[in-house]
Amino acid sequence: MPSLRPYKVFISHAWDYSQDYWRVVRFLNDEPYFLWENMSVPEHDPITTDELEYELRNQMRPANVFLIIAGMYAGNREWIDFELAFARRTGRPIIGIIRWGAERVPAAIQDAAVEMVGWNGRSIVQAIRRFAVPSG
Repeated sequence: MPSLRPYKVFISHAWDYSQDYWRVVRFLNDEPYFLWENMSVPEHDPITTDELEYELRNQMRPANVFLIIAGMYAGNREWIDFELAFARRTGRPIIGIIRWGAERVPAAIQDAAVEMVGWNGRSIVQAIRRFAVPSG
Protein backbone atom coordinates (compact mmCIF):
# COMPACT_ATOMS: atom_id res chain seq x y z
CA MET A 1 0.00 0.00 0.00
CA PRO A 2 1.37 3.46 -0.86
CA SER A 3 2.33 5.88 1.85
CA LEU A 4 -0.56 8.03 3.05
CA ARG A 5 1.47 11.04 3.99
CA PRO A 6 -0.33 14.25 3.03
CA TYR A 7 1.13 16.21 0.13
CA LYS A 8 0.99 19.99 -0.21
CA VAL A 9 0.32 20.67 -3.88
CA PHE A 10 0.35 23.98 -5.71
CA ILE A 11 -1.59 23.84 -8.98
CA SER A 12 -0.88 26.67 -11.38
CA HIS A 13 -4.16 28.11 -12.53
CA ALA A 14 -3.56 31.72 -13.58
CA TRP A 15 -6.43 32.88 -11.37
CA ASP A 16 -9.16 32.05 -13.82
CA TYR A 17 -10.18 28.73 -12.24
CA SER A 18 -10.64 27.14 -15.60
CA GLN A 19 -12.28 23.81 -16.17
CA ASP A 20 -8.80 22.28 -16.51
CA TYR A 21 -7.82 23.45 -13.03
CA TRP A 22 -10.97 21.99 -11.49
CA ARG A 23 -10.47 18.76 -13.43
CA VAL A 24 -7.00 18.35 -11.90
CA VAL A 25 -8.47 19.01 -8.44
CA ARG A 26 -11.06 16.31 -9.13
CA PHE A 27 -8.35 13.89 -10.33
CA LEU A 28 -6.47 14.34 -7.04
CA ASN A 29 -9.59 14.15 -4.88
CA ASP A 30 -10.79 10.98 -6.60
CA GLU A 31 -7.51 9.08 -6.44
CA PRO A 32 -7.71 6.37 -3.76
CA TYR A 33 -5.20 6.34 -0.88
CA PHE A 34 -4.00 9.86 -1.66
CA LEU A 35 -4.13 12.72 0.84
CA TRP A 36 -3.38 16.23 -0.34
CA GLU A 37 -3.76 19.88 0.56
CA ASN A 38 -4.43 22.44 -2.14
CA MET A 39 -1.92 25.29 -1.76
CA SER A 40 -3.29 27.25 -4.73
CA VAL A 41 -4.89 30.63 -4.23
CA PRO A 42 -8.43 29.91 -3.04
CA GLU A 43 -11.27 31.06 -5.25
CA HIS A 44 -13.01 32.66 -2.30
CA ASP A 45 -9.90 34.66 -1.39
CA PRO A 46 -8.49 36.12 -4.61
CA ILE A 47 -5.34 38.20 -4.54
CA THR A 48 -5.24 41.80 -5.73
CA THR A 49 -2.68 42.82 -8.33
CA ASP A 50 -0.75 44.99 -5.84
CA GLU A 51 -0.07 42.05 -3.54
CA LEU A 52 0.19 39.38 -6.19
CA GLU A 53 3.87 38.37 -6.22
CA TYR A 54 4.23 38.56 -2.45
CA GLU A 55 1.07 36.56 -1.78
CA LEU A 56 1.79 34.08 -4.54
CA ARG A 57 5.19 33.29 -3.04
CA ASN A 58 3.51 32.73 0.34
CA GLN A 59 1.04 30.30 -1.25
CA MET A 60 3.77 28.45 -3.14
CA ARG A 61 6.51 28.29 -0.48
CA PRO A 62 5.03 25.46 1.68
CA ALA A 63 4.18 23.26 -1.32
CA ASN A 64 5.95 19.92 -1.72
CA VAL A 65 5.39 19.94 -5.48
CA PHE A 66 4.07 22.20 -8.24
CA LEU A 67 1.70 21.10 -10.98
CA ILE A 68 1.58 23.09 -14.20
CA ILE A 69 -1.09 22.39 -16.81
CA ALA A 70 0.85 22.78 -20.05
CA GLY A 71 -2.05 24.15 -22.09
CA MET A 72 -2.42 27.24 -19.90
CA TYR A 73 1.01 28.62 -20.77
CA ALA A 74 0.28 30.66 -23.90
CA GLY A 75 -2.32 32.94 -22.33
CA ASN A 76 -0.59 33.27 -18.95
CA ARG A 77 3.09 33.14 -19.82
CA GLU A 78 4.27 35.93 -17.51
CA TRP A 79 2.75 34.41 -14.36
CA ILE A 80 3.62 30.83 -15.20
CA ASP A 81 7.24 31.88 -15.88
CA PHE A 82 7.18 33.56 -12.45
CA GLU A 83 5.90 30.33 -10.86
CA LEU A 84 8.46 28.19 -12.70
CA ALA A 85 11.32 30.46 -11.61
CA PHE A 86 10.13 30.47 -7.99
CA ALA A 87 9.82 26.67 -7.98
CA ARG A 88 13.40 26.33 -9.26
CA ARG A 89 14.71 28.84 -6.67
CA THR A 90 13.07 26.94 -3.83
CA GLY A 91 14.06 23.50 -5.12
CA ARG A 92 10.48 22.35 -5.56
CA PRO A 93 9.84 19.84 -8.33
CA ILE A 94 7.57 20.81 -11.19
CA ILE A 95 5.31 18.25 -12.79
CA GLY A 96 3.89 19.21 -16.15
CA ILE A 97 0.47 17.93 -17.09
CA ILE A 98 -0.36 17.39 -20.75
CA ARG A 99 -4.03 18.07 -21.36
CA TRP A 100 -6.07 15.44 -23.12
CA GLY A 101 -5.63 15.78 -26.88
CA ALA A 102 -2.78 18.29 -26.68
CA GLU A 103 -0.32 17.95 -29.52
CA ARG A 104 2.37 20.31 -28.25
CA VAL A 105 3.87 21.23 -24.90
CA PRO A 106 5.53 24.62 -24.34
CA ALA A 107 9.31 24.25 -24.16
CA ALA A 108 9.49 26.33 -20.94
CA ILE A 109 7.30 23.81 -19.12
CA GLN A 110 8.93 20.76 -20.65
CA ASP A 111 12.39 22.08 -19.73
CA ALA A 112 11.41 22.95 -16.15
CA ALA A 113 9.45 19.78 -15.38
CA VAL A 114 10.98 16.75 -13.69
CA GLU A 115 8.33 14.79 -15.54
CA MET A 116 5.51 15.37 -17.99
CA VAL A 117 2.44 13.26 -17.24
CA GLY A 118 -0.80 12.44 -18.99
CA TRP A 119 -4.25 13.80 -18.30
CA ASN A 120 -5.32 11.33 -15.59
CA GLY A 121 -5.25 11.10 -11.83
CA ARG A 122 -3.13 8.00 -11.53
CA SER A 123 -0.25 9.45 -13.60
CA ILE A 124 -0.34 12.74 -11.70
CA VAL A 125 -0.42 11.09 -8.27
CA GLN A 126 2.36 8.63 -9.13
CA ALA A 127 4.58 11.55 -10.19
CA ILE A 128 3.73 13.47 -7.01
CA ARG A 129 4.71 10.45 -4.89
CA ARG A 130 7.99 10.06 -6.81
CA PHE A 131 9.13 13.68 -6.80
CA ALA A 132 7.50 15.67 -3.95
CA VAL A 133 10.04 17.07 -1.50
CA PRO A 134 9.46 16.18 2.14
CA SER A 135 7.78 18.75 4.36
CA GLY A 136 10.20 20.33 6.69
